[in-house]
Amino acid sequence: MTEVVTRLTGSAETWRTGPAEPRVPATLLPPPPASASGRERLRLWHSRHLEREQRARDTFARSRNPERGLPVASMPAVVTFLTELLARRRWMVVVLLALHALAAIAGLIVPRILGNLVDRAAAPGTVASQLTYLGLAVGAVVVLQALLTFGALLASTVFSQDVLASARERIVRTVLRLPLGKVESASSGDLVTRVTRDVSTMSESVRYGLPEAVIAAVTAALTLVAMLLNSVVLTLPLLVVAPLLVVSVRRYLARAPKGYITEGSTYSTINTTLTETVEGARTVEAFGLQRERIAIGDEDIAVSAQAERYTMSLRNILFAFIGLAYDTPLVMVMVIGGIGYANHSLTLGQITAATLYLQALIEPLDRLIRNLDRLQVGVASTTRLLGIAEVPQDRVAGDEQPAGTQLAGHDLWFSYREGQEVLHGVSLELTPGERLAIVGPSGSGKSTLGRLLSGINPPGSGRATVGGVDLVSLPLDQLRTEVALVTQEHHVFTGTIRDNIVLAREDSSDDRVWEALRAVEGAEWVDKLPQRLRTMIGAGHLTLTPAQAQQVALARLVVADPHTLVLDEATSLIDPRTARHLEGSMASLLDGRTVVAIAHRLHTAHDADRIAVVIDGQVAELGSHEELVAADGEYAALWRAWTS
Repeated sequence: MTEVVTRLTGSAETWRTGPAEPRVPATLLPPPPASASGRERLRLWHSRHLEREQRARDTFARSRNPERGLPVASMPAVVTFLTELLARRRWMVVVLLALHALAAIAGLIVPRILGNLVDRAAAPGTVASQLTYLGLAVGAVVVLQALLTFGALLASTVFSQDVLASARERIVRTVLRLPLGKVESASSGDLVTRVTRDVSTMSESVRYGLPEAVIAAVTAALTLVAMLLNSVVLTLPLLVVAPLLVVSVRRYLARAPKGYITEGSTYSTINTTLTETVEGARTVEAFGLQRERIAIGDEDIAVSAQAERYTMSLRNILFAFIGLAYDTPLVMVMVIGGIGYANHSLTLGQITAATLYLQALIEPLDRLIRNLDRLQVGVASTTRLLGIAEVPQDRVAGDEQPAGTQLAGHDLWFSYREGQEVLHGVSLELTPGERLAIVGPSGSGKSTLGRLLSGINPPGSGRATVGGVDLVSLPLDQLRTEVALVTQEHHVFTGTIRDNIVLAREDSSDDRVWEALRAVEGAEWVDKLPQRLRTMIGAGHLTLTPAQAQQVALARLVVADPHTLVLDEATSLIDPRTARHLEGSMASLLDGRTVVAIAHRLHTAHDADRIAVVIDGQVAELGSHEELVAADGEYAALWRAWTS
């Protein structure tokens, strides 16, 4: 067999000849406990913090327009997304804010009443009945506040769940619209992390962070108003520390998004490494790569730890300033109150109310800032989720309809990476009902050609057409009823057997589903199930054998009824005996259809009408089995190697 060696241009420069550079540089590692003074350790921590900040900035910058993988949306996109969600629920937002405002106002009445109670108790001639009425008033207000708070929390829960449901539906629709080529070029860990951890984080922010932040903001604002009404002088300490609070929070908000986005990207890397190791477990074991894979995983975790250390430092710095901002006003109120009481400009009731208001203000402010942190994490996850929507579509549906069923490729060029062409000007024309086998060495471009002929990827240049119309200009739902790709992989969705089969044509009757199952010889085992077509399969339900799962996938094709099938060795991942059985059951599926078979096993090609031999992305030979064997070229060499 002719040996074909393809070397990618520039690939040699990427080969590593020595040990890899550590992904966590030594400058980020803390010194041993006794090796430096306290001042020196603080200086080194600051240096590490600045380096981590720069790494977060670099990661954030790369995420805006990544060379590969999925991008991250901008903050304006997040604001637009949230604005649209809230605008559709305008009245719900009004009711939510009104209930929280009333609950906050009810809570602020209590310190004022207690202040009056102190003044009345200190004044001469006050009778016990007056104090009793004030006490009853406090109790009534507390009960009213509890009822209003319950109503506000109930409204918040309904609102947040409604917003969350809409957000999840939008994310699912966005993911389903992703170009398949882009999904495959992105790491599996990145997409999995986005639709699992990021959705969960966004969910937590919407359910808890957003309502609690709204409650805290309303309560803090009304508490400040109540303090001003109680005493302007005793409110001045808040104005003194306000700049410190504003500066520390703004500093945090300016840096936190980049830090949390960096955290998210490190989680994606960890998931990618773990997924690759699990999926390639047999290869890892066969080549003794266990230590290497564990080392890569450990390094991923170390990189993630550096990202988490950065965001943790941001939080610690913020909370240190917040603690100072919380304690200072209370001390100042006591000092100013003592001076004012001594010169009779302030009463004990005003001082008591101001002290209670300050204590009441600390809790909502603390909750607000705590939830701002939660919202920052949620916003970072939302930017990653919305980044999926910024992936450009690889096709634009047109109105032109195919004039026939002839499949053709004209001067097809394609590259997965710029400047590294996989196909070089391939041209093929099939007559309706013809069976064409595509063979060639591994890596020659067979599967890529099949993807272009099935409309999965648009060609870099040239045209792949059906009935004279570009495949990528057909709407996807129409394309899958014209040309369908059957790959080595099959997927069973969680649902009934019927649901899995009618995906392409959901209006199909049960009779049509049974016809499809009989066509692929799957009706017998389905008929034996207790609930037959209504049997639940997929995760957590009945587990199908590989052959049964492939029969469900083939029945799905029968229902879709495309006139052309592209088979990328659809049975190669099944054991040979089952594969032979399935290939026999596919006969009725293939009957009367145009078939392009990507043949990794040459017995598949033997019975084809024509065989295209693809070498280095070009069609080197084209003809029938007998013609190509007689020509004694590339195919003849492959055939002799296969049959020897």
